[in-house]
Amino acid sequence: MYLRPWQAVFIVVAVTCVLTFAEIPRATWPTTAALSLALGASAFALMGTAALLGGRLRFVESALGGLDRVYLTHKWMAVWALAFASFHLVFQAELKEWDLAPILSLPRHHTRLVRQLSFVALMVIVLLALNRRIPYGTWRLWHKTSGPLFLIVVAHWLSIRSPIELSSPAGIWLGVIAAAGVAAAFYKLLLYPFFADHANYRVVNVSPGPAGVHLQLAPVKRPIEFRPGQFGFLRIKEEGLREPHPFTIASGAGGEGHVHFVIRDLGDYTHRLVRNTTPGMYAEIYAPFGRFLRPVDAQREVWIAGGVGITPFLAWLSDEAGRNFDRVTFFYFFTPGREFPKAERVAELASRRGVELVPVSTGPASPEFIDRFRAIVSEAGAAAVRISFCGPQGLLREVQARMRENGVPERNLHFEYFEFR
Repeated sequence: MYLRPWQAVFIVVAVTCVLTFAEIPRATWPTTAALSLALGASAFALMGTAALLGGRLRFVESALGGLDRVYLTHKWMAVWALAFASFHLVFQAELKEWDLAPILSLPRHHTRLVRQLSFVALMVIVLLALNRRIPYGTWRLWHKTSGPLFLIVVAHWLSIRSPIELSSPAGIWLGVIAAAGVAAAFYKLLLYPFFADHANYRVVNVSPGPAGVHLQLAPVKRPIEFRPGQFGFLRIKEEGLREPHPFTIASGAGGEGHVHFVIRDLGDYTHRLVRNTTPGMYAEIYAPFGRFLRPVDAQREVWIAGGVGITPFLAWLSDEAGRNFDRVTFFYFFTPGREFPKAERVAELASRRGVELVPVSTGPASPEFIDRFRAIVSEAGAAAVRISFCGPQGLLREVQARMRENGVPERNLHFEYFEFR
């Protein structure tokens, strides 16, 4: 059982608001000043929690069900923080009935400047998080400033006149969140390369395709340990390729510790990677991340892949420890001429494992998908069918529509989010 993004946002806001209202007289609760105070504190708490999520800490990933959901939660916390901070900026969080005092006294003009800078800092953080037009390398460089910018927001909280004392429950709550957020932000900024799980690899084979490249890498010393379906951040140690990008590991764990990546040519960085990577280059892989794992108790499995979403299923098919493949039907959606690997190669892997493969080149409205999916549900029962999906959002919506049409519970669907920003 994992926390959903909206649940994580709601918990942080609810706890902050309850503790904040407890610090002011009940008679002042139904005022814009009280709401401004509570939402300002909530914005601060969401920013601190978002900074904590950005540290790629294992216990955080476990609580939210995968790094993809951590990043999604991180994004929505930033969005709601900006909305709450905007209300806090417009409506003054101050009443004569409150006992107001700063936690840290600063000259008045410094306090005002910090207040204005904190809102600007929050806007910069959110705009960086949401603007997908910025090239990834530039975005990543600027996003590293989120931790230092959060310090400005902390300075605003400490210097502003407020009814919340540091020793109060609300003050302790905000203080713990601030400390955890700052620590996580600076861990990610300065210490992550030294302490995070990673290993050095050498590229031993490069197999170009019509839409991408298949890379095989061998460990220099020790291999990383991962479960099929997980992903890692790959960084090639060559000029122009040093940006770490997330890619699913398209191989089962075993053999000589080799790992495989099937990478589509979809953007500036992947274009350079596909064109310029050659055998003999060295790389770092930070891994494992993700929770896209085969269900262990499924009576009937349906795998659905769209485009590059086939990668984790390649890992499942190549997993030497895998079992119960005779219970699997695999729908592979692809565009003719753009599939990578080729549909024939996927068919070969599926046949070797005894998996029923249904290649679909005509889209989710095709009878091959609709009729076969309906037949599977009819044979096994809606509650017994477990669906693993990896692909674009449009295809996901179609799959969910077919699930509702055939009575398959939403909880029986497992998928990962493609986009990290």
